[in-house]
Order: sequence, then structure tokens, then C-alpha cells
Amino acid sequence: MTFPICVDASFIIALLVPEEFSQDALSFWEDWVQEGHEVVAPSLLQFEVTLALYRKTLRGPLAWEDFHLVLQQFLDLDINWTDLPILCIRAAELAHLFQRPNPYDTFYLALAEHLDCPLWTADERFYHAVRSKYRFIYFLGNSST
Repeated sequence: MTFPICVDASFIIALLVPEEFSQDALSFWEDWVQEGHEVVAPSLLQFEVTLALYRKTLRGPLAWEDFHLVLQQFLDLDINWTDLPILCIRAAELAHLFQRPNPYDTFYLALAEHLDCPLWTADERFYHAVRSKYRFIYFLGNSST
């Protein structure tokens, strides 16, 4: 039985650019595709990934010549972009509840909550901030997940 899986920007960056958890991200992604899971994310993901990739061109390790190629690889991923206005309210509530500096991360949490599906992240601080209340969040760095 397949179910949707929500991913955040940190997961996608790990999938696209060599980082500590890139091999794990690739392995999970391949399994999900093979198993027929729908990968979902709020449309905010497009902005966050573009920004993160652009910053990697400014600071390294991504060369400017590779920026468009990697960005196109991102756009080619089979992700169901979700625009639900109700996520704005819930993301703000969750950011306040967890005392997050902004609601970017909690948009993904709100979507996963709304769809009752797992959320995958490579952001360890975010994971630890919400894990005690939301058991459906998974961290790429945990081999036990």
C-alpha cells in the first residue's frame, strides 16, 4: 500500500548536492519511486531549494556553471506541489508552538500533518525541535528510521 511522503528543502538539497546524508536521501528516494509513493511538498520548496542552491554557488561547493543543471534536476523530480492556503495558518501556529524563528520549516510539518503522512528532513535542529510531539517526522541522519 502506498502513501504520500512529504520532504523538506534540506532533504532535497541532500539529494541534489553531495552532503553528509546524500547517499541516504538517494536510497530513500529510489525506494519511494520503486514502491510508487507520491512525494509531496508545499510550493515553498521551490523557493527554498532555489535559494539554497544559489547560496551554494556563492559560498561553494556548487560551481555557477552547474547551478542550472542541478536546478533542472530538481525541477525534474516527481514532486506533487501543494498549494493549500490553510497551511499558512497552521504553519504559523506550529512555528509559535515550537518557538521557531520563522514558519518555513513548519509549512512542511503542517502539510504532513494535514495529509497524515511522514515528513523527511536532513535538518537536525528542526527534527529535534518537533520530534517529541510529532512522531511522523524522520531525520536522514538516524539509521534507525
